[in-house]
This record gives sequence, C-alpha cells and structure tokens, in this order.
Amino acid sequence: MASSHFSPRHIPALILASTTTLGGFWPMLNAHSAMLAFGFPPHLAEAPAAQPVMLQGQSRSTILGALIFTLYFRRRYAEIDTLMAIMGFWGGAVDAFVVWRHGRPDKAFFRLVTLWSFAAIGLAGLTASSG
Repeated sequence: MASSHFSPRHIPALILASTTTLGGFWPMLNAHSAMLAFGFPPHLAEAPAAQPVMLQGQSRSTILGALIFTLYFRRRYAEIDTLMAIMGFWGGAVDAFVVWRHGRPDKAFFRLVTLWSFAAIGLAGLTASSG
C-alpha cells in the first residue's frame, strides 16, 4: 500500500509532483488563463500563436510530475531529490527570466523563490533522508 511508506519529509516532492502533473493539463482546458496564472501578461496570453506553445511546454511538466509520482511509488527517493534539484534550479531560473522580461517581476520573483526552494530541498536530499 502506498501510504505505508509516507513520511512528512515526502510532502514537498508530492506537492511538486501534483502541481506539475495537474498544472500541465490546464493549458488544454484554458490556455489563456493558464498563461495568466503562469505570469505572462494579457497581451501574450491572448495571442493565439502563443497558446499552443504553452500547451506543448506544459506537456513536459506533466511528464516530469508523472515521473516523480512513479518514482515515489517505487520508493526511489534519491532520484526524486535529483529531479527536484534540477527541475527547481533550472525551471526557476528560466521561468523567472522569461516572466521578468515580459513585465511581471512580482510573478517572476514568486516563481524563482518557489522553485529554488524545491531545488534546495532536492539538493539537501530531504525526500531520501532517513531522519
């Protein structure tokens, strides 16, 4: 049973897995609102040519979230920490850069701090730690 190996130290990984898996579906339902929530300004979110790009990019997020869930249920915690570190560092840097350049420094800062927090958790090996 999956719950038998749950630990509170797994919560960050499960949050990241949930938000990336489910968040990746959002552009399929409403690309405009997904783009606004991501931090893109309205003129980009309303651009028909930008919406398929958002959907395509977020499909990769869904894959990464599903990968974290798969590793979690296989109890591969060190691998989850590695993914969190890489996804958090690189994703945070790129997300913040793109959103900042398009005029949303508040959203850029939020994305950077949030994702770099996940990176720090991964680098610390929190998910795999035994204590």
